[in-house]
Amino acid sequence: MRILGIDPGTRKTGWGVVERRGTRLMAIASGILRVPAKAPLPARLHQLHAGLEEVIGTFEPAAIALEDIFFAKYANAAMKLGHARGVAMLVCAQHDLTVHEFPPALVKRTVTGRGNAPKEQVARLVTAVLGLRETPGEDAADALAAAITCLQAQGKSVRLLKGSRR
Repeated sequence: MRILGIDPGTRKTGWGVVERRGTRLMAIASGILRVPAKAPLPARLHQLHAGLEEVIGTFEPAAIALEDIFFAKYANAAMKLGHARGVAMLVCAQHDLTVHEFPPALVKRTVTGRGNAPKEQVARLVTAVLGLRETPGEDAADALAAAITCLQAQGKSVRLLKGSRR
């Protein structure tokens, strides 16, 4: 089973492909889609769409793991994040891929054991769990963590997991 994890953003979107092989989780690839911060939002969203199209076309995931929106301090930031998530969902729908959504606290808890773990800790533990030689950037690590969460949720009730927010 190959899962594409996506950590959406309007300037940087992390992505990571993880595959289950027997009982092992293997990182296939990861990266960050960067768009010009000064470009108008519609242009950034278009570039995000094109980048995700390329990733999906290259790695052919069976499903997508996407982080839910967290409650941002600034409403404008949450709205922009919502736009990026919408683009990610659109690309997935265009490829007929199932999207599994997970609260950020659950993703952190799955990888680190703590729902409020800092990004650096998530990145270090993703590196260890997947046996990576180098620690990925924070956005790519978050996307890999989302994919790990989705793979760990297989055979369990995802609905139950989504309801266990902290």
